[in-house]
Amino acid sequence: MPTYSWLARFGKDFDALTPALQAAFLVAVSQFVEDLDGRKGFRTGLRVRGIKGATDIFEMTWAGDGRATFEYCDPIREGDPHVVWRRVGTHAIFNEP
Repeated sequence: MPTYSWLARFGKDFDALTPALQAAFLVAVSQFVEDLDGRKGFRTGLRVRGIKGATDIFEMTWAGDGRATFEYCDPIREGDPHVVWRRVGTHAIFNEP
């Protein structure tokens, strides 16, 4: 099972989302974890991809203008990926992913 943590800024970003957007993000995270744990790649709808100009930082689309950035870090448990969530919000987060 994948593990995760988040940066303090991510927590502030998440708290600033409306309850509906928070719920939409959590649904997408559930799909993200399912895909990550399955090791078969991410479903197309999440549009997980690297961010140009930001080495080893990735983005995930979770709503029309909903984006989250993350990075892979050293596993906490052997064989399980560890994700650090960096930012969540709109396209504006790409100014500082």
